[in-house]
Amino acid sequence: MSYERDGSTHFGYQRVPEQDKTRRVGEVFRSVAGKYDLMNDFMSAGMHRLWKRFTIERANLRPGERVLDVAGGSGDIAAACAKKVVAGGKSGEVWLTDINAAMLDVGRDRLLAQGQVLPLAQCDAERLPFADNYFDCVTVAFGLRNMTHKERALAEMCRVLRAGGRLLVLEFSKVWQPLKGAYDAYSFNVLPKLGKWIAKDEAAYRYLAESIRMHPDQEQLKHMMLAAGFGKVEYHNLSAGVVALHLGTKF
Repeated sequence: MSYERDGSTHFGYQRVPEQDKTRRVGEVFRSVAGKYDLMNDFMSAGMHRLWKRFTIERANLRPGERVLDVAGGSGDIAAACAKKVVAGGKSGEVWLTDINAAMLDVGRDRLLAQGQVLPLAQCDAERLPFADNYFDCVTVAFGLRNMTHKERALAEMCRVLRAGGRLLVLEFSKVWQPLKGAYDAYSFNVLPKLGKWIAKDEAAYRYLAESIRMHPDQEQLKHMMLAAGFGKVEYHNLSAGVVALHLGTKF
């Protein structure tokens, strides 16, 4: 997946130099940033909202906690977290971060439109600019599969969490086998056409379909999180495994 000896990694089904993947992923998200939320609604039939709501519920956030949203894109997870931790007179803290400036701009504008002013940071998840043991909770929704060195990013998320803190990774995963044929047909035939129609970028959503297939499955990601330093990891399959939520606790 990463740390390849020849200095290459996957960009969808292609093998590219590691430094080239970061550039190409950046181009994808700059292209679709303005239509990102609309495309999420269309391609998931609105289900992404339910998946994210479940993630927030499982985060078990409390007033006054510190939360880091990694690869937070359009800011919906950060906004929901802020409503939980900045409550009851408690001064909680939620950081919205993304490596992509265009996506971070979308998130900032959405938060301001909702009357929420949160700290933002444009940063690489593999090199988080935060102190050790600072956050109570870290979230990353549909961002991990785009990272070049997933192991390094997971280790960084573990580093910035305090003991007892939790990481929630919401990501596309391995679908239930009887549905694989229909899911593949949708992913490679319908999804790129939706991307062309709505976001004016067919290639970006073909990459999306390919990147999902190259991402670790449920058990592989669980073991990667354990190797990154989490003492306990569990996961929940959502929508027959189309998506999985992994919850890791730092001991």
